Amino acid sequence: MSAAAEAHHHGPPPIHYSSRISPPVLGMFLFIASEIMLFGSFFTVYFFDRVANHGVNGHWPPPGLHRPVFVAFINTLILVTSSGTIHWATTSIKRGNRAGLQAGLALTFLLGLTFLCTQVIEYHRIGFNTSDTSFAATFFGLTGLHGAHVFVGLTILLVMTIRAFRGHFSPEHHHGVELGGIYWHFVDIMWIVVYVTVYLL
Repeated sequence: MSAAAEAHHHGPPPIHYSSRISPPVLGMFLFIASEIMLFGSFFTVYFFDRVANHGVNGHWPPPGLHRPVFVAFINTLILVTSSGTIHWATTSIKRGNRAGLQAGLALTFLLGLTFLCTQVIEYHRIGFNTSDTSFAATFFGLTGLHGAHVFVGLTILLVMTIRAFRGHFSPEHHHGVELGGIYWHFVDIMWIVVYVTVYLL
């Protein structure tokens, strides 16, 4: 049997990709692009509300509504740190360092959980709710949308961490860690935009 016939006998040839980016990673980037458009619509509503109401009362946010800037800043530091730990986990598994992978994922999960719990506590102590003003509605809309993404990210991180401790990843097979890391970096970057927009501007 010739070499060509033998190759045909054992199955189809390897898939040829037209891009250097693997299909799973490309799919994640396309998903993130759609999420950016979703956040963009919320930002559009927020800025429209600000422009429409700032000229009326001259204050933003409206008088009596306090934004917990310091608490949000601490939360920002927590989330930025978690971006570093997920990067540590990803680079560790690529080098075959399983302990670094496990520690990085566990720390990322704990930091993300701390962020989300702090945001929930902030909601209970902030002193206004969605029915008070349009600012309150857009505030909870933007921060809540991001919080929902953090929750999804934590679910992904939990699965990744469990799999890591069961020895499911290796330097050759680490796409699950890489994809989860890309999503978590997106969540972190989007929070920085939300923090600057909602709490500082």
